[in-house]
Formats: sequence, structure tokens, C-alpha cells
Amino acid sequence: MNIENNYDLTYLVNDTERLVFEELGQVLEEEQYKGVCICQDCVIDMATLALNRLEPRYHASLLGTIYAQSAGNEQYTEKVREAVNFAVKKVSSNPAHS
Repeated sequence: MNIENNYDLTYLVNDTERLVFEELGQVLEEEQYKGVCICQDCVIDMATLALNRLEPRYHASLLGTIYAQSAGNEQYTEKVREAVNFAVKKVSSNPAHS
């Protein structure tokens, strides 16, 4: 059975992606990261590295969205912040492009 062809998977959302993208955007605007490369390759590498260091938080309904945005986010937000900072430092010190 081909799940992607038989079901509408647009309802399946990973909140971790949204949190990482928001945090990465904020971090890259900080003064301490002004010299960091923000080309497509580097930014995608940063997001990928940060996401791979975090557990995903999927939901598939409006109720799940509300719960995900309110459930114990302080501790998880700090984990996201740490993962993003790690990723920016790691990628900026060793960019994949030449």
C-alpha cells in the first residue's frame, strides 16, 4: 500500500521543525553570528543538524496543535536553542561548500 498516494498527510506536522526554523532565523540575526555564511547549503545543514539532535514532536489535528504549543515548552525550547546554537557553530566552522 502506498500511504502517500492514499492519504492526505498534510495534517501530519512536526512542531520541532517550526521551532528550529524560528530559532535559527533569530540566532542568525544575532550580532555574534554576523559573519556566519547564510547560503542555502549552510542554512539547510544547520537546520538538519539541529533537527537530528532533537526528538520530533508530531501532531495531526487542531487539538494536537494546541497541545503541542502549550505542553511543557520551556524545557523543550531550551533544548531547541542549544541544538540550534550547536549547529550554527559546527557548520560555520566547517561549511560544506568551498
